[in-house]
Amino acid sequence: MIDQIRRDVRLLKGYALFSTAVIAVLVLAAFRQPLQKTRFGEIDVERINVIEPDGRLRMVLSNRPRSPGPIYKGKPFGYKGGGRPGMIFFNDEGTENGGLTFTGSRAADGTYSAASHFSFDQFNQDQVFYFDYADENGRRRNGLTIADRADVDIGRIAAAQDSLDAIADTAARRAAMMKLITPANGEPSFAPRIYLGRAVNKSAILFMADTRGRPRLRMMVDSLGAASLEFLDEAGRVTSRLPGR
Repeated sequence: MIDQIRRDVRLLKGYALFSTAVIAVLVLAAFRQPLQKTRFGEIDVERINVIEPDGRLRMVLSNRPRSPGPIYKGKPFGYKGGGRPGMIFFNDEGTENGGLTFTGSRAADGTYSAASHFSFDQFNQDQVFYFDYADENGRRRNGLTIADRADVDIGRIAAAQDSLDAIADTAARRAAMMKLITPANGEPSFAPRIYLGRAVNKSAILFMADTRGRPRLRMMVDSLGAASLEFLDEAGRVTSRLPGR
């Protein structure tokens, strides 16, 4: 009886060693195989994450509920996700740096709203080059904006997010946010410099502004086809106009 048990134990040990060796060979073989491509004729998905080998995000393609909120170096901050259906891009450090979003729906009373947005962000900041389309029941505008952003790392907002969230008063919270992102030298945190587009009143317009975002040149063709060029001072007053009035 004891001899039989000893033989069974030896057999089990041998089987275990053999199985381990086979598994090791298969694992090594799998790692040595080239990455395989899978082809789909059609696929339904709520979210796709494009990642680097270390897991850092490079792009997210998602529906509305599964869309991400702002992310700085791989860590969420600011508002929650669930509001930006489309594509969000991330830089080499895992920080959001632009995206393409779109919405559009009609309410039960027949009114509708639609919007599309395609943007590129300044490094560790917010959008500085972007296209927008917005439509509220035919009140339609669309155009290209080029802007300046202060050289303030958006990581400051991420680091202070908990203390900002603790401010119950909306106006006070907004003021604290502006103080946080505005440079000490008094420069604006955001200054639109160029806008080219179509206004709600159907005018085709080109605005050019100074470094504080104040419009200084306005070129326009209105809805009736009349063209004009205006020069403005710092207070927004027209100092010269072509053709003259």
